Amino acid sequence: MTPAAGISGPVMAAVLCAALMHAGWNALVKAKGDAFLSTVLVTASAGLLCLLALPFLPQPAPASWPFVAASSITQVLYYALLMETYREGDISHAYPLMRGCAPLIVAVLGLLFMGERLAGGQWLAVGLICGGVLAMFASARGIGTAARRTTLLALCTACVIATYTLIDGAGVRRSGAPAAYTMWIFVFTALGVAALGLRRRRELLPFARRHPALLLGGGAMSVGSYGVALWAMTQAPVAAVAALRETSILFATVIAFLFLRERIGPGRLAAAALIACGAVAMRLN
Repeated sequence: MTPAAGISGPVMAAVLCAALMHAGWNALVKAKGDAFLSTVLVTASAGLLCLLALPFLPQPAPASWPFVAASSITQVLYYALLMETYREGDISHAYPLMRGCAPLIVAVLGLLFMGERLAGGQWLAVGLICGGVLAMFASARGIGTAARRTTLLALCTACVIATYTLIDGAGVRRSGAPAAYTMWIFVFTALGVAALGLRRRRELLPFARRHPALLLGGGAMSVGSYGVALWAMTQAPVAAVAALRETSILFATVIAFLFLRERIGPGRLAAAALIACGAVAMRLN
């Protein structure tokens, strides 16, 4: 185990792979040109994989099912916002805001409503994330209305991520079966997103045939990202795993530059770095 983080080399490598997978499926959604249909396919694939695995797992306790329902509804809203965010917005712009601001919102809500006090390192993290958000706003200001809209949508998405994080934090403790708890959420979320997709059902099958990677890879990366992180949390301190997983922000930025050919100016790059550092600091304190 490394003395600083309490996390071994193999576990660290696994968590970095999980972070890469999370950034990867987001990049797939953005890359295929139709964020709506891409999201429907990824969630459907993830839900199907979880449904196949559920019979072999211990099932959640009855007390956790209301949380499963609440989280599923909230995550359908998350995917709806994700579709809209990626419809016009760059992943290098939206992803750092969505993933990096969620830990900040969770911490602030805990401070306001649960009486949880922020440590000194967390106040530093707040400053880093807020600085990154302001830098992202500043970099978007000169690009146009679409970029400002992406910023606002990404921040709304971060609020939804924080909401289902808080729901799941309470629900998983009552479940007695964290893996099955999460997989049921994947299943019910897939059903909800599929219902949203009914209005374009005639386009869905042809789109799936043209983009099999979304079915074969997108869902697997979505489930795999969480599954690897869940396993890692049984092998190393949760805070260290959660912090390391925030490197997905940097992975997403690199993928956007190398594969999606997005233009990433110094302002956006600095903003993403500030948000990533703040998210890591928030998780570690």
